[in-house]
Amino acid sequence: MKLDLLAFAAHPDDTELSCAGTLALHASLGDKVGVIDFTEGEMGTRGTPALRRKEAEKSAEILGLHVRENLGFADSFFLNDKEHQMKVVRKIRQYKPDIILTTAINDRHPDHARASELSKNAIFLSGLKKVETFDDAGQPQEVWKPRLVLHYIQSLPIKPDIVVDVSDHWETKMKAVKAFESQFYNPESNEPETYISSPGFLKMIEARAMEFGHIIGVKRAEGFTVDKYLGVRNLKGLL
Repeated sequence: MKLDLLAFAAHPDDTELSCAGTLALHASLGDKVGVIDFTEGEMGTRGTPALRRKEAEKSAEILGLHVRENLGFADSFFLNDKEHQMKVVRKIRQYKPDIILTTAINDRHPDHARASELSKNAIFLSGLKKVETFDDAGQPQEVWKPRLVLHYIQSLPIKPDIVVDVSDHWETKMKAVKAFESQFYNPESNEPETYISSPGFLKMIEARAMEFGHIIGVKRAEGFTVDKYLGVRNLKGLL
C-alpha cells in the first residue's frame, strides 16, 4: 500500500500527543495515513508492552489510520546505526509516503532526538540507488524520496516553521490520546504518577494547540519544524 502520509514515533502515543490532529485531518480528506512506532515503550513507568499495543490499535481505529506498525526497537537503547537505519529505509520504500512526519529535533526525552536523527538518515539513504533493500518476498525495493519531511513538536517549546489548523479534528485527537489509558491522567489508576500522567500535562497540550491556533486565527493547531525552506506554488492556500 502506498501512503500519502507516514508518521514515525519513538514510542506509542508520541504521534497522538503531537500530530494526531494532522493525521486525522488527512485521513478525513481521503488520504492514506500510517504510523510506525519504533519501540513499544517498554521502559515506561506505567503500563506494559502488551497493553500499549492494544492502546495503539484502538488509537489507530479512532484516527482512521490505514497502517500502524511497531519495529520493536529497544526503548531508551535503540541506536542511530546501520542496522536500525536499514529497517526504517525498508519501511519508507515499502509505503512510499509523499509526506513524512517525525519526532522533534530536540526534546526532553533523548529517544525523541535520536529517532529524529535516525529518521533523517534513513530518509536520505532511501533515496540512494546503491543502497539495496529487499521486501518480505526477497524482491529488490525501489528507491524513494518523500516530497516533504516535517518534525512535530513534543515536550519542549519550539517555534514552529509551519502550523496546521486541526480545529475540526481536536476531539478526535483527544480521543486517540485517551486511548492510551495506562499513560495519561486516570484518577482510578493505582500506578505511580509520571511526567505525562498528571492532569496538567494534557492541559499543556491543549494550551499549546490553542496558542498555535491563536497565532493563525483558528481555534487549535499543531506546529512542525523543517530542515529546509518550504515552498508553495501560489499564495492562495495560505490562511
